[in-house]
Amino acid sequence: MLAKVQAYTIARRLGTLAWADTDAMAADPRLAEVATQLVRAIGSIAAQIAEGYSRRSRSDRIRYFEYALGSTDEAISWYHTALPRLDTKLVESRLEDLVSIRRLLLVMIRNERAARTSSRSAPSSADNRRK
Repeated sequence: MLAKVQAYTIARRLGTLAWADTDAMAADPRLAEVATQLVRAIGSIAAQIAEGYSRRSRSDRIRYFEYALGSTDEAISWYHTALPRLDTKLVESRLEDLVSIRRLLLVMIRNERAARTSSRSAPSSADNRRK
């Protein structure tokens, strides 16, 4: 069940929080594009995890989890860019969550790759019949 995927639940929560964060950024017209990119990147994290989770093939799941990882890194970059306009503690909190998502995604990707590799190297039933 997707709701039990920790990276997804953190990303969903961050998606809600990002709207309030970008409201604070709206006071500075120089950050308008940053705010747009930040909301897009954060929204993409949960969306890509959900997309990957629903895929049947491991290679598809890996691909979407990697997209989510890229969006996570992008969101980290945008929060660093917005730091002059946002409270330092707020940004640190968001970055902690994003780093947690990154770690979780790396484990998810590693596990999918390991499972894909082990299923390829396992002897097939046809191999067993030949013996």
